[in-house]
Amino acid sequence: MWIPLLIWTLHFMNFTKGPDNAKILRFRRSSSVSRLCATGCETCSALNGCLSCKPRLFFHLELDGMKQRGTCLSSCPRGHYGTRSPRINTCTRCKDDCAFCFSENFCTRCHPGHFLFRGKCESSCPNGLTPNTALGECTDCPVGCEVCVSKNVCVRCRADLYFLHSQCHRACPSGFEPDAQLKQCNPQVHCEVGEWTDWSACIWKKTVREYRRGEETRTRQILQTPSVSSDHCPHVSEFRKCVMKKGPRLP
Repeated sequence: MWIPLLIWTLHFMNFTKGPDNAKILRFRRSSSVSRLCATGCETCSALNGCLSCKPRLFFHLELDGMKQRGTCLSSCPRGHYGTRSPRINTCTRCKDDCAFCFSENFCTRCHPGHFLFRGKCESSCPNGLTPNTALGECTDCPVGCEVCVSKNVCVRCRADLYFLHSQCHRACPSGFEPDAQLKQCNPQVHCEVGEWTDWSACIWKKTVREYRRGEETRTRQILQTPSVSSDHCPHVSEFRKCVMKKGPRLP
């Protein structure tokens, strides 16, 4: 009589403790899984990586070969924007032509070949604005400027204008001359000459008819060749008549 009663009592005790044992088993399994997860993951799997993130972190899917694995990040990577919600914070990819974005409809930087205008990436700029390749956006360039880095600094002018001091000119100002090949205004280069040499010895020439009359010369060198539109160099040689000295008498 005592044996059946004992068996029934033990069975009842196991039944009442069963739910608690199941909870302990699930906790142990959860603890072991958490220890295997990457930093920031709340839950994860060996196949898919992070399944959920700790508070304030963003859930992001990244390529791992041909598969996608979940990661938990403090901020979204390049080309993505973060969206927060009470349930989960996620990273979403920007539009194809957008390199950096603040939200789905507001881009902050475009890929090459597109220009930023009011949060959008455009392949061409609207009238009155110029595509700025340096900044990657549509800007209000100086008059006649094709490429600029700001409103007042031009980098390249239209084909019919000349570039000078970050501005575009129809004609080069005084002191400058146009370079038709480079389409820019270059400073004029003026001629420079050296000092005169001493007068040479008096030499008789056939052109001089007078007896004992000759010519002597002096020269100077060009130190700096002038540019095309600058003034020509002054003469670099001079001649003057002279009287030849008598030679020694023959015995």
